[in-house]
Amino acid sequence: MTPRKKLEGLVAATVTPMTPDGQINLSVIHQYVDYLVSEQNVKNIFVNGTTGEGLSLSIQERKQLAEEWMCQGKDKLDHVIIHVGALSLLESQELARHAAAIDASGIAVIAPSFFKPRNKDELLGFLQKVASEAPTVPFYYYHIPALTGVKIRVEELLDGIREQIPTFQGVKFSDTDLLDLAQCINKNEREQFVFLYGVDEQLLSALAIGTNGAVGSTYNYLGRKTNLMLQAFAKPDLALAQKYQFLMGEFLSFVIKLGFGVAQTKAVMTFVSGIPMGPPRLPLVSASEEFIAKAKAKLESIVWPDGD
Repeated sequence: MTPRKKLEGLVAATVTPMTPDGQINLSVIHQYVDYLVSEQNVKNIFVNGTTGEGLSLSIQERKQLAEEWMCQGKDKLDHVIIHVGALSLLESQELARHAAAIDASGIAVIAPSFFKPRNKDELLGFLQKVASEAPTVPFYYYHIPALTGVKIRVEELLDGIREQIPTFQGVKFSDTDLLDLAQCINKNEREQFVFLYGVDEQLLSALAIGTNGAVGSTYNYLGRKTNLMLQAFAKPDLALAQKYQFLMGEFLSFVIKLGFGVAQTKAVMTFVSGIPMGPPRLPLVSASEEFIAKAKAKLESIVWPDGD
């Protein structure tokens, strides 16, 4: 693994493979790594986040998954970012220490979502207490207000953040507020913070604003196509980049209308990769056979610009 290389480009938010009886399935992680690298051309991952059902897992399970991804990704992946956020500060700190001990490329933390921080200082206080437990590990804030209910603007949070968190590197920005994102990028250009966009269907818009890359679930199975979009944007060939974004949006719009979440993502990953991802953990329930059939047919019907 190449440590401390700048994080940019695509980051796959990994799902957590499970056995039919709902236990984590570490045995397929090596296949998963090889699939991401060889089939999707994705060499960065985000473990134990929303897509990985991180908050539905025990602390021990989260540690086991982090260790297995680090082990199997050695010399194959560029970055393994471990999400260590939890409702309990002590648990989050424990996970941060563990991530540091296994030499993770970075750690990320969401805002606590039951007892919520009410302002910037309260949120920063929590994040600082976690980051300080891994003082040599790059730290990322995971902003996802639709799920946490914490709507403190990132622009406000970043003001002077390095004084509180010296290891702060950037943000996984999973929100549709592109004005907030734009102000973050504009105001913090000199800091060289990393801004990774987390709303896959709007990635092209975020690229135009200046984001460094993206973290998302679709890069598990549409990573190669999204990389082609990134290449087209960099050329620049905006018309080609738009084609890729529109086609990815066509698929996502279709499955969202059917009901699309973590369980359905696991189902899509299973039929695209051939690796059994298993069921989600309750209260989530498995995707229906009807969903799987319709999603598979839709994905196969799309004609991509590269002819694949």
